[in-house]
Amino acid sequence: MDSITFDLLTNKLKNAPQSVLERVMAYVDSLMTEPNSISKTYSLTKEQQEILDNQINSDKSTYTKAETLYSDLKKKYEL
Repeated sequence: MDSITFDLLTNKLKNAPQSVLERVMAYVDSLMTEPNSISKTYSLTKEQQEILDNQINSDKSTYTKAETLYSDLKKKYEL
């Protein structure tokens, strides 16, 4: 990191109250302990992954809102 970045941080934080400084330190600590790679706790079949991949560029206007779907299912099954 270059000195300009440190100077900017110093200027922003020089008059900050102690509580803000503590929060900044906690945030930095959490960033430092955060894993660098995102690990999945699940696995997808090839077919499932293809379905998800195909949805990336799909037309979002054709989607149904979750609230609408839930409401329609409640009506349909009289829940």
